[in-house]
Amino acid sequence: MSEHSGKPRTGAQPKAESGPGKVHARGERAEGAAEGFASLTNHLLIAMPSLTDPNFSQTVALICEHTDRGALGIVLNKPLPMRLAEVFTQMQLTASSEHIATQPVLRGGPVHTDRGFVLHRPGGRWDHTHKVSETIQVTTSRDVLAAMARGEGPEDAFIALGYAGWDSGQLEREILDNAWISVPVDARVVFELPFEQRWSGAWDLLGVNVGQLSLTAGHA
Repeated sequence: MSEHSGKPRTGAQPKAESGPGKVHARGERAEGAAEGFASLTNHLLIAMPSLTDPNFSQTVALICEHTDRGALGIVLNKPLPMRLAEVFTQMQLTASSEHIATQPVLRGGPVHTDRGFVLHRPGGRWDHTHKVSETIQVTTSRDVLAAMARGEGPEDAFIALGYAGWDSGQLEREILDNAWISVPVDARVVFELPFEQRWSGAWDLLGVNVGQLSLTAGHA
């Protein structure tokens, strides 16, 4: 189910069996995948300047899982007009400090915007954690939020509500249509750059000054 129409058809919800699960390294075939399938799990998906969809314009997303059944990503640079204290209140938790309470919450994508994802560096034992890579994990269980409220959460953690999803083959088509470009993850972009610098910072990984890019692109 997509929340908007038109091409590129970004943000469609993947099939029910798709979601955080087994991680596949770059270029590794997922089990049961077609010959030649290359997973973009643990990559940054960077919106091209020509992508004007309001859900994804000038965004960078972390691809948490990509198999032949579809892909799931979390947008890293779109803060919501809400703070972490509001999330805690909904879960009957109380922040132990003003610093924790006022941390921003990201809009992770247009699908299931009531579902929370905590992106964090490795550390701690939580009920439901998906290992994206050796340096990035995603946890969806309440225990990590309770620890964050107490000031005992994982290092460099932030929460995103919702996610972006793609049906089987959809992400590959959108990349061919020049909606996106991908690059292997650099955890510094995910955790160290301010939100407003993450899109340009992802382009920097490619050695590209995004301000000099054309708004249109084509294939040779």
